[in-house]
Amino acid sequence: MNNVETIKVVPARYPLRTVGAVVALFVLAIVVQSVAFNPRWEWAVFARWCFDPVILEGVGQTLLLTLIGTALSVVIGGMLALARLSSSWLLSSLAWGYIWLFRSLPLIVVLIILYNFSYLYDTLSLGVPFTTISWGSFETINVLGQFSTAVIGLTLVQSAYTAEIIRGGFLGVDHGQYEAAAALGLPASRRTLRIILPQALRTILPAGFNEIISLAKGTSMVYVLAMPELFYTIQMIYNRTQEVIPLLMVGAVWYLVITTVLSAIQHLVERALARSERRSAVNQSRASSRTRSVTTQTTQEPVHASLS
Repeated sequence: MNNVETIKVVPARYPLRTVGAVVALFVLAIVVQSVAFNPRWEWAVFARWCFDPVILEGVGQTLLLTLIGTALSVVIGGMLALARLSSSWLLSSLAWGYIWLFRSLPLIVVLIILYNFSYLYDTLSLGVPFTTISWGSFETINVLGQFSTAVIGLTLVQSAYTAEIIRGGFLGVDHGQYEAAAALGLPASRRTLRIILPQALRTILPAGFNEIISLAKGTSMVYVLAMPELFYTIQMIYNRTQEVIPLLMVGAVWYLVITTVLSAIQHLVERALARSERRSAVNQSRASSRTRSVTTQTTQEPVHASLS
């Protein structure tokens, strides 16, 4: 008679994890109670102003600044990154100087200097330096208004950070990929766009979206230009009504909404990129297996037995 030994599987227990969860829920309950039931938060005022047309117009200006600043900084930052990676010492030095300058200056300083640019230069001219040849001249005060100054200032500063993110993504690609692309005889532009960039995106995307979120919050700095974006609009309202806390909560909620949407877009883009990479890997493995099978079939020759 065989004796069968029964093994009882006991799941691991983590009592400290349970205690930590209970403490966290307790603290969360205290915070929710203090915020929800404290009349000094003035949630009625918050509800009155949250979807006010003036606030929504400020949200629209914030989104527009974020969109334009992101698009321009990606273009300029990409060119700066390529210049930094260039074998030309002049291009590399100029790109390094730009990045060093605008990463060192605070955004608010850049915005104030640009807004007072007409004091330094009455006109902006396009022509050949050190000659009298000029193709056009414009009064600075008419060119650099509130919106254009905000866009230029945000783009100049953000491009420096974006350039370093893109450069880091390119440096993260194995050097063998560059050599393999060059061995195929592809032109430099096609090597960059079709082979190197798709691999660099895995490194660029998380840090890039982090900078976009920082740019969306950084648009609040343009209040120094008296431009009616979200934060400046809230300032004007609470200076008039003295309802500071509920209006600041309106701004905080809208910034939370904007950053949450951007985070959701980041998640979707990263998931789509991962799906395309898996599909490409599967197709590549199938193609290689077909190639091996065809090669095996063609190399096999019939064996003839010699009869004597």
